[in-house]
Amino acid sequence: MAEGAPTTTTTVAVLFGGRSSEHEISCVTAGGIMDVVDRSEYEIVPIGITKDGAFTLQSDDPAQWTLRDGVLPTVPDNGTRVAFPTSPATRDLVVSHPDGTVTTIADVDVVFPILHGPFGEDGTVQGMLEVAGLPYVGDGVLASALAMDKHTAKAVLEHAGLRVAPWTTVLRREWAADPVGVAETVAAHGWPLFVKPARAGSSMGVSRVDEPSQLGAAMDLAFEHDAKVVVEPRIVGREVEVAVLEGRDGVPRTSLPGEIVVPEDGFYDFASKYLGGDEALLCPAPLTDDETEAIRSIGARAFEAIGGAGLARVDCFLTDDGFVVNEVNTMPGFTPLSMYPRCWAASGVSYGELVTELIELGRAAER
Repeated sequence: MAEGAPTTTTTVAVLFGGRSSEHEISCVTAGGIMDVVDRSEYEIVPIGITKDGAFTLQSDDPAQWTLRDGVLPTVPDNGTRVAFPTSPATRDLVVSHPDGTVTTIADVDVVFPILHGPFGEDGTVQGMLEVAGLPYVGDGVLASALAMDKHTAKAVLEHAGLRVAPWTTVLRREWAADPVGVAETVAAHGWPLFVKPARAGSSMGVSRVDEPSQLGAAMDLAFEHDAKVVVEPRIVGREVEVAVLEGRDGVPRTSLPGEIVVPEDGFYDFASKYLGGDEALLCPAPLTDDETEAIRSIGARAFEAIGGAGLARVDCFLTDDGFVVNEVNTMPGFTPLSMYPRCWAASGVSYGELVTELIELGRAAER
């Protein structure tokens, strides 16, 4: 947008990419949103964050940010740099170009941070936007940080009366100092185990461990993504998820639940989520009315427990003893394969309608 140009549309800065291991998925998600957003109502300012952390002005062509032939897109460093306001007194973005010219994108109405994982979904970017005085879509600083840390999220959800899987949290220094002792501690959960980075998403760095000899490699892989690791026993049950949307009246709205059907000996890993696999996503999930009501209630309670705003996806296991909350995702994927938009589509809310509602919720949010 030219400096000072009149506009009747809402200017939405879409933040995507980032420094996390989920950089590419963030790009695909942003492409999906750019593809369905109502351009008669919203002007998109695409701000791609490179893997090195540079904020750049990018193309708003959705085709550039799609998954093609199994290859995921990344944000190229095109030499532009985008500076955010240093004071809430202005909502202007300043763009420096490679030829030395400087332009201004005036009056950004709201920021849509489509960032997954660390440096985006963990409260860091949300804090930056609050300091700058820019309205934004999605959960706030506290909810984002809580949900990003699997250990802390479990503790908060458990305190709220929700059932979570047993877990052991291991720090890198603890593993380095006493791997035998740690192995004995986590073995008490029984086998198989799942080893997860505490603050990563999209199943990055997650391993299934069927016997003690596999534990070391799994821990090393998880520690590549985080200095804190969560170890959990396998929960035998169906993987059922519910999408949550902030209510205009303050009461969270929940979708019909969806189910991930995985191979008997597998789990829903990164490749399955984004590159395709043997899994099936069922929306709505084949549940009884009581089960559907139960997980929708759990989703709303989990959302409120973390102080959610905007959106979240609550992932559960349905066991013989009822639902167990696995985790809460405050910026779930929006790719064509993603469960969140599919759950809402099954509930009568289209992808485009969902994007519009989230933008408007972000504009109206009280932080």
